Amino acid sequence: MDGKGQRRTISGKIEWELPFIFFLYVKIEIIMKAIGFKENFPIENEQSLQDIEIDMPKASGKDLLVEVKAISVNPVDYKIRQRAKPEEGKWKVIGWDAAGIVKEVGEDVSLFKPGDEVWYAGDLTRQGSNAEFQLVDERIVGKKPQNFSFDEAAALPLTTLTAWELLFDRMQVERDDPDKSILVIGAAGGVGSILVQLAKKLTKLTVIGTASRDITKSWLQGLGVDHVVNHKNKLSEEFTKHNLSEPDYVISLTATGQHIDEVIKLIKPQGRFGFIDDPDALNVMPFKRKSVSTHIELMFTRSLFQTDDMIEQHHILNQAAKLIDKGVIKTTVGDHFGKINAENLRRAHALLESHKAKGKIVLEGF
Repeated sequence: MDGKGQRRTISGKIEWELPFIFFLYVKIEIIMKAIGFKENFPIENEQSLQDIEIDMPKASGKDLLVEVKAISVNPVDYKIRQRAKPEEGKWKVIGWDAAGIVKEVGEDVSLFKPGDEVWYAGDLTRQGSNAEFQLVDERIVGKKPQNFSFDEAAALPLTTLTAWELLFDRMQVERDDPDKSILVIGAAGGVGSILVQLAKKLTKLTVIGTASRDITKSWLQGLGVDHVVNHKNKLSEEFTKHNLSEPDYVISLTATGQHIDEVIKLIKPQGRFGFIDDPDALNVMPFKRKSVSTHIELMFTRSLFQTDDMIEQHHILNQAAKLIDKGVIKTTVGDHFGKINAENLRRAHALLESHKAKGKIVLEGF
């Protein structure tokens, strides 16, 4: 480097001026790849999800800046893509469920440091995980299971938090009573695949799951479900056919509106009913005769309202990671769709919208 701020090659040729080198360096640092949208298009339209470049965020406060290594896709992804309007002229980046490496921490962070491998499910109010880097509050982040690869880990945060909160925070299922049972409707999906494992491993409940195809029946049997019934038929008739007694707990993970009459018929008096989907209308009054309590779970409530117990999601993810590392819980990866890009994400959304997915769809790397 000479006194004029120029750099010469070995041959003596001037290659760059310092200001230009600095400009290039800054430009590379602040731009990242992402997948986003500006309009709510059907998934068949290439503009429904597009490969884009946006500014890289910077961590402050309780935020971690995470380099995203792998993601998974949930029904909330396509529901938000279909309904949420981005700010005028701006890209909306969605995605909930990620595993990655902490690259930077805010000044108030106390639970993590750069280099930590983490997993989390994110926050509805912020830009999502369909990007190379993402900001996320440390209180809803856990240490990634050591025995899982990034893609195996990415399959689980949202569904694990949803299942755990529904079972133990909302419905407060009894863990030590071997005489009680739980019916899980739509058990072969993302939430169901982890929920039946938690119910089998952390309680003494008899677990009954519903599935209608041979592949999903086998999937549930491999996860340890005690009985599998067909939700294409009347559930009450399936229970009679399999000589099953009325369940103490019923959880509906999909098509709740279609199954509610059978749930009312089946559930044990003073039982507990929980659901996570969005039925157009749900009349709970027929439950009154049996004094059945009703519970709704939304995994994002704690982060949406910055509740006093928001850090519970950090604790749940860490507990789940320990169970995974002990071999108690399996990953729920159903399909690996390759790299994180718009084309592969559109494929994932389409499969989820078809309601034919088993387990979770994961994508890995940019």
